Amino acid sequence: MTGGTVTIPDISGLIIFTDLDGTLLDHQTYAYTEALPALARLRELQIPLVLASSKTAAEIIPLRRELGFAHCPAIVENGSGILEGDENATQSGDMYQSIRETLDALPPALRSQYQGFSDWSVEEVSRRTGLSLEQAALAKQRRFSEPGLWLGTDNSREEFVAMLTKKGLSVLQGGRFMTLSFGANKAQRMIEIARRHALETGHRAFTVALGDAGNDVAMIEQADLGVIIPNPGHAGIPRLAREDSGHIIRAAQPGPRGWNETIMSLVHTAAK
Repeated sequence: MTGGTVTIPDISGLIIFTDLDGTLLDHQTYAYTEALPALARLRELQIPLVLASSKTAAEIIPLRRELGFAHCPAIVENGSGILEGDENATQSGDMYQSIRETLDALPPALRSQYQGFSDWSVEEVSRRTGLSLEQAALAKQRRFSEPGLWLGTDNSREEFVAMLTKKGLSVLQGGRFMTLSFGANKAQRMIEIARRHALETGHRAFTVALGDAGNDVAMIEQADLGVIIPNPGHAGIPRLAREDSGHIIRAAQPGPRGWNETIMSLVHTAAK
């Protein structure tokens, strides 16, 4: 089948990587109802679905189970960690305290212009994200990254990023939050999982990556086929070079509706 001008051989090696907020999940409501037909089709054809999100493992575990893909690994906290595909999966490593210590070592005048999840109560996280109190509590259970908001000027932001970069932290701007981490990104984790999948199945992995924001760009660009989901809630992703060759396409509709239409179209022809 084709996606743009890219040929997808068949479903044997197909593996889907997807962002959540603003992509599979509605930007405002976090609902995925409109994507139910495509989710059911992926389960029917046993095509792996790897959730790739800024969300924590505590958030991903119940959602992954609810979607019917508990057996698939997930990329958590913007690629800072991998949650293995198991009902009782755990993550190794804990970098959160080091991130907090690095952040708090900045000059107070600069540090005060950034507010992260650890600076906020559960109620404040809920208010700023639109999550329920229960979901916000799970979002605060971080191990690899610190999302937050920059409240200062552009010039101060450049200084903030430069100082953290010198200390080994990466700074990634997503659709809502600026996220700090020491870890890898979604693209690097996608490549790692795809290689493992190929070894386990004996088929070359063909990766499809869907996302809506800047923190998804590397993953979209590295995939065999990248899909940009429009999001009216923010500026979105500017035109990327690989769109000219058809290696990156754009969904016609935002959020789970566009996600559903794209996946159904890709899988329909690949399954023939």
